[in-house]
Amino acid sequence: MFRSLSGRFLILTAIFVMLAEVLIFVPSVARFREQYLTDRLERAQIASLVLLAEGQVTAELQEELLRNAEVFNVVLARDEARQLVLSSPVPAPVSRSVDLRDASALLLIRDAMHRLASPAPEVIRVIGEPVRMGGRLIEITLDTAGLRAAMIDYGLRILWLSLVISVFTATLLFIVVQCFVVRPIRRVVRNMRDYAANPEDARLVMKPGSAITELREAEESLQTLQTRLTAALRQKERLAQLGGAVARVSHDLRNILTAAQLFTDRIERSEDPGVRRLAPKLVNSLTRAVHLCEATLAYGKAEEPAPVLARHRLRDLVADVLETEAMAAEGQELRFVNAVPDELILLADREQLYRVLANLVRNARQAIMRGTTPGVITVGAEEDAREWIIRVADTGPGLPPRAREHLFQPFRGGVSKGGTGLGLSIAAELMRGHGGNLMLEHSDERGTSFCITLPKGNFTGPS
Repeated sequence: MFRSLSGRFLILTAIFVMLAEVLIFVPSVARFREQYLTDRLERAQIASLVLLAEGQVTAELQEELLRNAEVFNVVLARDEARQLVLSSPVPAPVSRSVDLRDASALLLIRDAMHRLASPAPEVIRVIGEPVRMGGRLIEITLDTAGLRAAMIDYGLRILWLSLVISVFTATLLFIVVQCFVVRPIRRVVRNMRDYAANPEDARLVMKPGSAITELREAEESLQTLQTRLTAALRQKERLAQLGGAVARVSHDLRNILTAAQLFTDRIERSEDPGVRRLAPKLVNSLTRAVHLCEATLAYGKAEEPAPVLARHRLRDLVADVLETEAMAAEGQELRFVNAVPDELILLADREQLYRVLANLVRNARQAIMRGTTPGVITVGAEEDAREWIIRVADTGPGLPPRAREHLFQPFRGGVSKGGTGLGLSIAAELMRGHGGNLMLEHSDERGTSFCITLPKGNFTGPS
């Protein structure tokens, strides 16, 4: 119980109430001591007034008056004279004097704590003002044994009362916490436990019902999290099924394309100039299609082939990409610019880098063709001591905000209508396999720019 939230709350509440009562106890005991002494002064004044009114009294009557007042003697100052009105033998010398006329609260508290801490009885003198203008002052001597006993009795009564109040208060708060805090939290915990056992069951998604603002916010956040997780798990299952289907299609398509490659030899031997000019492009396209099928199969296995690094002249590779895309954009008001320096040679997997650049240029071409204004696609490059930097920029309309949020996530970052978003995801993965990076530099109404960085490592240039 004491390890639970409500149990610890119960204990802390009782402790805090007791601490509050202790803070009340100290001035209360000091006030009780002051009242005790003031009461003895009043009794002594009444006894002295009886004596003054009747004149001579017997010793037995004086003793009875002093015993009723619980003092040893009484001195009353009326006008300028001080008169010992009542007296009896004092058992010990007077150890100290207590003046109640102008005593501060701190002084009263200090004297009260001193009295409680001193078990040995002593005789003290108490000075105060007579009530109802009965003189200038009144002095009494008394034994502190009765004072200390009365203070202890009063303190114990306060202690027991404080204990009862703290237990009663803590119990009420315990019940309130159980009803308004612990039970809603347990309901959330049960929901989380049930949901964890079967997260794909939408019926187990948290339904907010708490009236407490903080707990309701927690329930709403949990509901949002569970809803998204359930949707993600369902999408994951569908993607797994789709991946299996894509893998089978890619496998069969690869076989078909491989068979198609066997017929390209006849095409290459054709005497037609147009056929001879386009035949290498067809062969390269079939080869890349086969490689794409193989890469799709590898992606379905959650692995991409390791890059085979070799030195390449980047301008020639970019020219190949732009020429292919220019054929696809024939008849459109679209211009391709190869701004790569002639002397720039980098170390990369040619096929994988071609796929990345082709994907970026194709996306740029499709974005511009969706618009109504002419456009320019520029591929540039530069290098420094640490890396090669390649930029693919266009003057298209820019990426939609939703596409930018999930740009490199498969099946979520598609830009064109009907797109899967696999292209940029695979491109980013291929660049990470080179130790580099693919990132979006900017995208707005003026156009879009992607940046590829490839580390040089130990590459020192052409041999």
